[in-house]
Amino acid sequence: MALEDAKTQVDQAFTRSELRGLSYENAFGGATSFLRRRYTKDLNGVDLAFTGVPFDQAVTNRTGTRLGPRALREASTLQPYDPPYGWGMFDPLGEFNIIDYGDVAFDYAHTPSFPGLLTDHIRKLLAADVGTITLGGDHFITLPILRAYAEKFGPMSVIHIDAHSDLWQDDDMDRIDHGTFMYKAVKLGIVDVSRSIQIGIRTECDDYCGMEYIDARSVHEKGTDWVVEQIKAKVGAHPTYLTFDIDALDPAFAPGTGTPVWGGLATWQAAALMRDLAGINLVGGDIVEVSPPFDTTGATAIAGAHVATELMCLWAWNKRQNR
Repeated sequence: MALEDAKTQVDQAFTRSELRGLSYENAFGGATSFLRRRYTKDLNGVDLAFTGVPFDQAVTNRTGTRLGPRALREASTLQPYDPPYGWGMFDPLGEFNIIDYGDVAFDYAHTPSFPGLLTDHIRKLLAADVGTITLGGDHFITLPILRAYAEKFGPMSVIHIDAHSDLWQDDDMDRIDHGTFMYKAVKLGIVDVSRSIQIGIRTECDDYCGMEYIDARSVHEKGTDWVVEQIKAKVGAHPTYLTFDIDALDPAFAPGTGTPVWGGLATWQAAALMRDLAGINLVGGDIVEVSPPFDTTGATAIAGAHVATELMCLWAWNKRQNR
């Protein structure tokens, strides 16, 4: 980048006049909006919004995912110089108006009010016909998000990539627990289990509530092509939400998470899965459980930022095909 060009590229998170286009600012300086998108609350003309949920009061083990959105944004500054790898020359940043909507506001000392605030936050975006990619935060956040999505689209198809099923029985719908969010989503009727699937599971569950799952060993032994076939056959053309818990990856690739489990996916497997899911009717997604304090290298956040970027690509590919 020439010196004269550099002088004009000043904190595009604030100064970008167009919502489209790649960014060529220094990765080590400036405000860390996701992929250097403009920080804005103005939804006029916006297609897709990244938004953060710095919440970790629902964890069963190690806290720290409240710092996930910030770490994911910082890690993402390594990426917005070129179109995403593996998608040919398809460039969502050049074709769609994509912003960073900032973080949801909530009172950390009044946890019971949080779920409703998050549902309202997502509901506002969806009402403006803006898709969402959410940066977590622990995995409980997916439940309030799915409530907003189900209001708009009906019971959702969900692709749930995780080490844990999060289907442990919990019939107290007021409890806030990242290990039971999927059980509640199923029981509340906001997830259609006949059109949903879990990938990468490697912990025991007494009752999958009718949810189909593919464990991590099956991914390793049968390959990503086979897994993608199963996923596409399951979700079909139904409106689909993809939630990716970073502990789906083996701790060798993503140690910075609250409940790491050995035997997980490699990053190359996750990348292949995400890319080859192109064509599903993805209407939203999230990346959760990135806990920066447990990874001094930043590798977990880097992996998570790539997941969020692939979610953007899947959303944009679907939008492009249905124009």
